[in-house]
Amino acid sequence: MKHLISFFLFCFTLISPIANAEQPHYISDNLYTYLLKGPGSQYRIVGSVNAGEPVTVLETNKDYSRITDDRGRNGWVESKFISTDVALQERLPKLETELTTVKAKLAESLATNDNKHSELNSALAQRNSQINKLETRNVQLQNELTVAQDEVRSLRAKIDTQKDDLLMKWFTYGGIVAGVGLLLGLLLPHITPRRRKRTNGWA
Repeated sequence: MKHLISFFLFCFTLISPIANAEQPHYISDNLYTYLLKGPGSQYRIVGSVNAGEPVTVLETNKDYSRITDDRGRNGWVESKFISTDVALQERLPKLETELTTVKAKLAESLATNDNKHSELNSALAQRNSQINKLETRNVQLQNELTVAQDEVRSLRAKIDTQKDDLLMKWFTYGGIVAGVGLLLGLLLPHITPRRRKRTNGWA
């Protein structure tokens, strides 16, 4: 069992440098680091690597890693200065492009919202105008209805008065006719001459 574990550890040791070599690495942003001849500060400085430059990690020895920079130079740098994050100088153009796109979409969205808001306001104003017209017309109709009702009541009152006057006239005419008839009935016997009775010679 111990031999099997040792074999796996050995394989992992061999694979690790290959995996590190395949994954892109970058020197941490906002600094530069010295490129050393060996894995330690006691070794001679052979150059420097600027922040954000891509490097290839060949191997790691405790706190130092052997790298190859984009100019083909080999050397050792402190491992803490190496990052797998994409350098800021490479991310910045993409971020600026994304920011421009987002701003354009935001401006388009705001313009669309403004148009919709303007259309809604216009529709609302039109509806309010229609409502005001309908309310005004309703008031006019109510006033006309009130006037018409007053005229109807007035006409009904006149009709009732005319009926009463007509009845009074009929009663008056009837009384006059009855009076004239009564008067004639009283006068006619006195006006018409009486016929004398004939006397026969029969005793």
